Amino acid sequence: MSQTRSRSRSAARLAAVQALYQHDMEGTPVPRLLKEFHDHRLGATIEDAEYHAAERDFFDDIVTGVSARNADIDGLISGRLAQGWSLERLDRPMRAILRAGAYELIARPDVPVGSVISEYVDVAHAFYDKRESGFVNGLLDAIAKEARAASAG
Repeated sequence: MSQTRSRSRSAARLAAVQALYQHDMEGTPVPRLLKEFHDHRLGATIEDAEYHAAERDFFDDIVTGVSARNADIDGLISGRLAQGWSLERLDRPMRAILRAGAYELIARPDVPVGSVISEYVDVAHAFYDKRESGFVNGLLDAIAKEARAASAG
């Protein structure tokens, strides 16, 4: 994969996490959310920070895929949380990161597990300290082992 495509996928993942966070916060309908991101956020310059052009189809796939398979994805995540923890106890950015990563692991066999996990660990670094990034790594790794084993078998 080219460096440019890799960067545009990274940008798409970060934008997807932001869109999923907004969806969780405001309940913005997915079609409106996609349009808003297409028109104003993907590859835009906001507060003098230029965003890399995001791979739009990849962004759309993550956001619509998470929305369409939300119950399955939340079940996968919840099943791997420590006893006494629930998805509702995680803050919204963390839920968005885990949902996007879990979606890619179950629905995008074309993307290598290592890429998915390292990309969402990088996204976690944008919001959190090292401990939370380690949590993302461990949880997505556990989901990957089951999701990819199921698709291979």
